[in-house]
Amino acid sequence: MGRSQVVPRGGDPRFGAGADDTGCPILHVDMDAFYASVEVRKRPDLAGRPVVVGGIGVRGVVSSASYEARAYGVRSAMPTARARALCPGAVFLPVDFEAYGEASRAVMAIFHDVTPLVEPLSVDEAFLDVAGAARLLGPPAAIAALIRRRVSDELGLSCSVGVASTKFVAKLGSARAKPDGVVVVPRDQVLDFLHPLPVDALWGVGEKAAETLRRLGLATVGAVAEAPVGLLRSALGDAASAHLHELSWGRDPRRVSTEHVEKSIGAEVTFDTDVADPEVIKRALLELSTKVGVRLRQADQAGRTVSIKVRLADFRTVNRSRTMGTPTDVAREIFATAWALYQALNPGDRIRLVGVRVEGLAIASGAARQPELGAPEHGWREAEAAADAAAARFGRSVVRPASLLTGERQEIRPRPSVVPLSDPRSPS
Repeated sequence: MGRSQVVPRGGDPRFGAGADDTGCPILHVDMDAFYASVEVRKRPDLAGRPVVVGGIGVRGVVSSASYEARAYGVRSAMPTARARALCPGAVFLPVDFEAYGEASRAVMAIFHDVTPLVEPLSVDEAFLDVAGAARLLGPPAAIAALIRRRVSDELGLSCSVGVASTKFVAKLGSARAKPDGVVVVPRDQVLDFLHPLPVDALWGVGEKAAETLRRLGLATVGAVAEAPVGLLRSALGDAASAHLHELSWGRDPRRVSTEHVEKSIGAEVTFDTDVADPEVIKRALLELSTKVGVRLRQADQAGRTVSIKVRLADFRTVNRSRTMGTPTDVAREIFATAWALYQALNPGDRIRLVGVRVEGLAIASGAARQPELGAPEHGWREAEAAADAAAARFGRSVVRPASLLTGERQEIRPRPSVVPLSDPRSPS
């Protein structure tokens, strides 16, 4: 961090930070190795060392890897055991969602200082439309430099920025600017930038679709652009072929949208060894429900549908859900429903993974709440909000998930307003 790439990776000066940015108001800003970078910021002694963040157990999965770790072949979504084999000298750390959430909010605040037109894609990336900021802050490339400087100076983190006339090309630009760089794709050179790229650079082209296209001799974006539409249609279908044909010519009419709404919030855990003890599973569901409740309240969201995900030892995965009469962001209510769902499922096999998710989200501050008959005026939501405040001041470790229960083995029943869906989700 601290260096500034004038020429993007690959060395093509046509797309460096000094390229013509006329008519390129769209920025895609992507934080570099975000989770790992936040961990290094917490522990400066880790700077320059390979750092891997994720599940640290035998069945864990890598969430983020520093560029020093990536040099050994470590990648996100890789099993942690594989990462240890590739880079045994790395520092392996568990995820700290609270720290990443706090850093994300600080990053997004910088973006909103530049323009109100911010479309977050995840905790560590967003599109910005900076057309309206040009008079005050300068052209798009200068604004990209300003953002990178503020993220570095104020937050001690680094980011990469793509500058282009469309969202699709800006996102490709930031990927090729990594790490800690800028790529500007001039409006009249979009095809020069786009067509040499591999076919899987196109949005919507996954591993299988890329393999299908390569079998047809379409290995680059340019080859897809020049291919007969009928050939694409026969290989991928009508909708996908039309979508890819438009992207291959750099056509992407989507605007930056500020109306980003989370569809669901959830958490899951993979056990180090398969679990059969109901008390262990109950405890896991309780801790996951607590995490989900905290994240809902932080996002000012509440949801009506609670779902669980159960992966058995033979890798079969089962999902079940129930919809409540009113939205909730209360961990105790989420847990009560999740545990009832698990008991009704009665999988009768050892469990590899469990997850809890709340769906059907709406703004919590405007959500109607139906109090339970006989419930006190101030109840579990107020108690959990107080726990949030204590955690913000003293750390989440001071708040035990067991505090959601009045007794360690107390029977918890879902509230009467819970209604099962007529068609439970089928195994996926």
